[in-house]
Amino acid sequence: MIPTVASPTLITVDQVSKHFPLPDGKGEFTVLSGVNLTVRSGEVIALLGRSGSGKSTLLRIMAGLIPPSQGQVLSNAKPLRGANNNVAMVFQSFALLPWLTVQENVELGLEARGMKREERHQRALKAIDIVGLDGFESAYPKELSGGMKQRVGFARAFVLEPEVLFMDEPFSALDVLTSENLRGEIDDLWNAHTFPSKSILIVTHNIEEAVFLADRVVILGANPGRIRGEVVIDLPRPHDRTHPRFASLVDYIYTVMTNPEIEVSGQPAVAVAPTPPVLSPYARPLPHVRVGGISGLLELIVDQPQGGDDISRLAERLQLEVDDLLPILDAAVLLDFAQVSQGDVCLTAIGQDFATTTILRSKDLFRQQSLNHVPVLSSILHTLREKPSGSMRADFFLDLWDEHFPHEEAERQFATAIDWGRYAELFEYDASEDRLYLPATPEAS
Repeated sequence: MIPTVASPTLITVDQVSKHFPLPDGKGEFTVLSGVNLTVRSGEVIALLGRSGSGKSTLLRIMAGLIPPSQGQVLSNAKPLRGANNNVAMVFQSFALLPWLTVQENVELGLEARGMKREERHQRALKAIDIVGLDGFESAYPKELSGGMKQRVGFARAFVLEPEVLFMDEPFSALDVLTSENLRGEIDDLWNAHTFPSKSILIVTHNIEEAVFLADRVVILGANPGRIRGEVVIDLPRPHDRTHPRFASLVDYIYTVMTNPEIEVSGQPAVAVAPTPPVLSPYARPLPHVRVGGISGLLELIVDQPQGGDDISRLAERLQLEVDDLLPILDAAVLLDFAQVSQGDVCLTAIGQDFATTTILRSKDLFRQQSLNHVPVLSSILHTLREKPSGSMRADFFLDLWDEHFPHEEAERQFATAIDWGRYAELFEYDASEDRLYLPATPEAS
């Protein structure tokens, strides 16, 4: 059911921000900024956002596993100090202790709370029954399939009878059929009002999963993570995937996810003024996509009528999660090979040329578009040309990225820039010497 205004508030997130220090004391990296969120009794909420939007960080702050840098979390109207005993969490990884049986793994949390053996034994059996693992109480994790291991993870959370169940991408480590089956069973328990929690908060990057399970889909923006808005899933339960409204909600969410400047609301999207561009080219993140992924996607799109496709249909056809598809679309848009509007992607004239021409000409086009639309590649090339040797140590460029990103992300940005720059023949990279240098041929001009 969709909760009413009168539903009690179980968790309140009030102006929460989270910063992590950058290496060598060079400042802070902001993961979350000014987040406000409420979790009410009787609702399922999905947190949906791209990689890097801070979904999992927010979940851990609400669970009391890590503290916020600013703001506060209230659990039943009381400020949260330490672990939130009113929640339980199901993780992406199964995290079972291999030397314990199914029942012993399920009982762990109750044992930690000091519950007597007989009581925790009975509660564990009930939870195991709910998730359909009767008969496997004495089995060890090595004897179970991936889906059965995750069922143990759910039983371990259910047995605690939490007010709110947190799920951090709980189906993403499973194969398609197993995840669909387990997702459906969780939805059935909720719709039958036999779910052992008052509310569910699920972190996901799967748009259809969010619309299928949730009453509200909260969409996060990235860099830093923030609440862009929410979409109410105004469908009767269970949510019917064949219902036209289901398809329109999925399509709308794809639209706002692929257009970060659009305001999120239940009404038709309204464009807002885009954020001014950052001054440093090293502060603008590159989508982590190889050139082969960009060209492969464009070749698939160009074969469609009028050189375009509906993004949700494209994702379904390619069996790609949103975290895998959106970076490729971002790269294609950044290079002006494609345009995204109202949930559809279509190729530009130069994108169609890139997708259908010879390898040599595609490299020329990629070089041209990189210099015109990717400032960080132009900056690297300019720096190399300023050096009489035409060469620079990679550490110099990594330090520039380190000013804006954690070191691991700075290394990923560097690797993406190297891949694009090599393909465009703008510069070369010697991994043994860890140096970038201009190619010997004049094509870089």
